[in-house]
Amino acid sequence: MTRGFNPDFGRTAEDYSRHRAGFPPELITRLKPYGIGLPDQTILDLGTGTGSLARLFALAGARVTGLDPAAPLLEQAARLDRAAGVEIDYHVGSAESTGLPAGTFDVVSAGQCWHWFDAPRATAEIRRLLRPGGLVTIAHFDWLPLPGNVVAATEDLITAFNPAWTMGGGTGLYPRWLTDLASAGFTDIETFSFDLNIPYTPEDWTGRIRASAGVGASLTPEKVAEFTERLTTVLRDSFPGEVLRIPHRTWAVCATADRETDA
Repeated sequence: MTRGFNPDFGRTAEDYSRHRAGFPPELITRLKPYGIGLPDQTILDLGTGTGSLARLFALAGARVTGLDPAAPLLEQAARLDRAAGVEIDYHVGSAESTGLPAGTFDVVSAGQCWHWFDAPRATAEIRRLLRPGGLVTIAHFDWLPLPGNVVAATEDLITAFNPAWTMGGGTGLYPRWLTDLASAGFTDIETFSFDLNIPYTPEDWTGRIRASAGVGASLTPEKVAEFTERLTTVLRDSFPGEVLRIPHRTWAVCATADRETDA
């Protein structure tokens, strides 16, 4: 859990839905050999946000429930679902105490959000929610700061505006989540990753960063406006062009609940 830094993503809901690239469809292709994302599976997506991962599962034919503490994000998720032609059952709630019935789901997923959770409580809740032998996956889709690239320059600017933001410099790999799952009694733990270059227009990249934890979810509106102006200048002067190729890493861990999962 990221302590001492509590962004409110409800404040970023519009930018989040308009500008933030969601999980790539290739993720579902990679998850299927693990038995995750199959037609007619019941899947709960924790920290669903605007439904990026949940929608991919629904498009694959699963019956999906999404849960998030920010109601404005769920409103945007429902709008995007209608455009995609899928239906997802959304609930406001926390990963640590969902309020959902025990033993209800074949799969529980958490996309781009595990670092916000209290891991011992969240894993206990996941075990309660899964059917015996159910599956869990934690997935991330992270930009990659490399020396001299646009991501590194962007992270430098976020840190200048918000020193409390300490999430820069990531590799897109999360070995600690394996320990979280193993400590909770999950087995058959496996990981995979793959890299993609995601095209963003400068406007969309600016909006995507504005939607991030270190900017729109935690700075004042005045500071957000100033940040937007500064980033626009950095992109124009140092990374000119109509399309930015932003390196991203998709990473996931999959695990199995034992047959004696608590009810």
